[in-house]
Amino acid sequence: MTNSVLQVASPEKRLDLFVCEKTELTRSRIKKLIEDNKITLNGKPCKAGDSLKAGDVIEIALDEPVELDLTPQDISIDIVYQDDDIAVINKPQGLTVHAGGGTNGGTLVNALLYHLDKLSSINGVIRPGIVHRIDKDTSGLLVVAKNDTAHLSLAKQIEKKTCKRIYLALVEGAPKCDNGLIDTLITRSDKDRKLMAVSSVKGRQAVTEYTVIKKYQGFTLMEFSLKTGRTHQIRVHCKHLNLPIVGDKKYGSKKQKFELEGQLLHAHKLTFIHPRTGEEMTFTAPLPKHFNDVLSKLKEK
Repeated sequence: MTNSVLQVASPEKRLDLFVCEKTELTRSRIKKLIEDNKITLNGKPCKAGDSLKAGDVIEIALDEPVELDLTPQDISIDIVYQDDDIAVINKPQGLTVHAGGGTNGGTLVNALLYHLDKLSSINGVIRPGIVHRIDKDTSGLLVVAKNDTAHLSLAKQIEKKTCKRIYLALVEGAPKCDNGLIDTLITRSDKDRKLMAVSSVKGRQAVTEYTVIKKYQGFTLMEFSLKTGRTHQIRVHCKHLNLPIVGDKKYGSKKQKFELEGQLLHAHKLTFIHPRTGEEMTFTAPLPKHFNDVLSKLKEK
């Protein structure tokens, strides 16, 4: 761990802007460090928008850089589609998208470096080609950029919500209505900073649309459409509705009803505009075997 100390010489408007100007950290990285309590103001927790005054002391604690294994690895992946600009991958459950957070090697990025001839560089050496991600134990579709032009186009579509991402999940219980919209704030959990939680007073807006696909005795197969892309959004929203996703060890029930490696959440459908041709493209991925095996054990309601 390395510590950096900044002394405020004159009044400044915002803490995050000051730190951004005085360091090589991006505002998004600064925000993350604040959320993780690794940036303090006068020895106390702070917020990105805190106003600064002369004499204030900002301390930044940064983890020592870890040398990551970003060598190509012959890991089998399902490439649904690829051309000179993009690739669409059907990621299996259990495969981490990129290195970090204790994961070093054996990721989707390592596999992409082996199977694809090029990847975009906008996200740096740790996440080449990665425009958006899905959790390690979530299966399904994601699009990868092979060049920076494609990356910028896809990232803009995700930001403007024109890229459509639809998930399927098996949840415990049943919602009161067969379709609806979940609109909340999501922030870091006060109880566990590694988890996210719904809040009524702080956080970023998170919107998820849902539809019931099939009802079983004690369970429901549901479709979720992401209107925003917050960390663990669907999993947090399901917990908020008291409809935990089956197999979710972080946000679900403590007593798991099936022997699963992770949550039954699958990125089923992906629609976007091709960065070069302007054509709307839609891809679907069928439910994986471990998901269908559980469904076959349930009785329809």
